[in-house]
Amino acid sequence: MAKLSSDPLVIGKVIGDVVDNFSTTVKMSVTYNSTKHVYNGHELFPSTVTVKPRVEVLGSDMRSFFTLIMTDPDVPGPSDPYLREHLHWIVSDIPGTTNSSFEIVSYEMPRPTIGIHRFAFVLFKQKKRDQGVMIPPACRDKFNSRKFAEENELGLPVAAVFFNCQRETAARRR
Repeated sequence: MAKLSSDPLVIGKVIGDVVDNFSTTVKMSVTYNSTKHVYNGHELFPSTVTVKPRVEVLGSDMRSFFTLIMTDPDVPGPSDPYLREHLHWIVSDIPGTTNSSFEIVSYEMPRPTIGIHRFAFVLFKQKKRDQGVMIPPACRDKFNSRKFAEENELGLPVAAVFFNCQRETAARRR
């Protein structure tokens, strides 16, 4: 099913720059410091995203497991993102009911230097728990969410959310 042009993931170009068109089939909640919820297109400052967030998969059965990828498609800057995507985090075997999981690539806090960056959390449903051995990429730069999903047989995403972030001393322009 095609996403509507009013969908924030389409407007924010997460669909297109990071992932292909998909249908959301589960709800995902991403929260920093127990109080800062991630909403599509909202701004969070680097000082509020220093520690990895709590991610909850809502509306799923207890037999399902998920893989989460967090990337920045705007590296080094939104006007010339030639290092697209920069990988910030990969977590697998996230159960549909509890918060235990396996960190494949450790969390790296956002540190945008030029312009306003988008940070996308993309959730994939695994075919089974311990879905093979996911090999971490050799480098965080030039990561490709689509390629990673294909190599690990994850299919299309089932949920995604993104926030904007810029240097706290930067002028507010993209």
